[in-house]
Amino acid sequence: MRKKTQLIHGGITGDERTGAVSVPIYQVSTYKQEGVGKHSGYEYSRTGNPTRFALEELIKELEGGHAGFAFGSGMAAITAVLMTFNQGDHIIFTDDVYGGSYRLVSKVMNRFGIEASFVDTSSIENIEAAIIDRTKAIYVETPTNPLLKVTDMKKVSKLAKSKGLTFIVDNTFSTPYWQNPMEDGADIVLHSATKYLGGHSDVVAGLVVVNSQQLAEDVHFVLNSSGGVLGPHDSWLLMRGIKTLGVRMEEIESNTKEFVEFLQGLPEITNIYYPGLESHPGHEVHKQQARGNGGMISFDVGSGKKADQVLRNVKYFTLAESLGAVESLISVPAMMTHASIPADRRTELGITDGLVRVSIGLEDIEDLKEDFLEALRK
Repeated sequence: MRKKTQLIHGGITGDERTGAVSVPIYQVSTYKQEGVGKHSGYEYSRTGNPTRFALEELIKELEGGHAGFAFGSGMAAITAVLMTFNQGDHIIFTDDVYGGSYRLVSKVMNRFGIEASFVDTSSIENIEAAIIDRTKAIYVETPTNPLLKVTDMKKVSKLAKSKGLTFIVDNTFSTPYWQNPMEDGADIVLHSATKYLGGHSDVVAGLVVVNSQQLAEDVHFVLNSSGGVLGPHDSWLLMRGIKTLGVRMEEIESNTKEFVEFLQGLPEITNIYYPGLESHPGHEVHKQQARGNGGMISFDVGSGKKADQVLRNVKYFTLAESLGAVESLISVPAMMTHASIPADRRTELGITDGLVRVSIGLEDIEDLKEDFLEALRK
């Protein structure tokens, strides 16, 4: 089954009892049992819900995994995965990881004795050098947020397997339409499904896919114990969004390529970060492991003052924290998504005050170019 077909016909479709084409929203908290311990497979909606299960089966198939799990947010999904580790365990993370992930690891999970090192995972040598005897996992974003660095997943997988480590990939930027990390050896794949998978700025959700029964049991135990599950209505909304993921990602891909070409012609713009550019350091690796380049672009406008001017004057780019929506979004990572990272650390990484991140949407590309240019030169 090809991707566009799988997005619509994958997982559990419709309702056999009524013939409904759409999976029903099972807005229910508990289920009648025939006797003590005798139930239809559902006993309490924190543990399992039919609508949520349909979504979990869909993402499992889209990523080619063993089992899927749906959480109340991307951060809840990441938290659950990290909670499968133990006190004293050490995890290697991509250095310019999403600010919320950095905050979770450095300000919350460290309280429970889970340690982390942040390295540039685009270099396999950096990862290897960071491994210690207590290292249990390697966690990467590829492409990263916001500098769009690319990590060679096959190389990391080979290293992880040789050391007995769990390989975790945040696939939010590429989505399963463009990239499937499990094909390159990932053990766990994460999504902030709030972004491209939902696609309409109307649902907050997180998804996890694992490649083994043991990992499935570990993640489900945390999900059931901590309770950060996705509700049935949001599960239904997310499935509805996923049905159009293919057509959205292809149109976004086309718009983004044209917007990058437009940026290259502007003398005010420097340091364009986009894996589709041949000049991008990770271009060749990304081309080998992904089918598309996505809709995320970061670039420098020169200063925080100039960035503020642009953000104040755009009309069709929405100033917002998120990404992956039908509407184009714009942000300054240093002041927004990555503000939780200390200023000196942001400088070290290259997340300058003038760095602007855009998520290209489905508007007419000529309107987007005209809008940005007017705001830049106002």
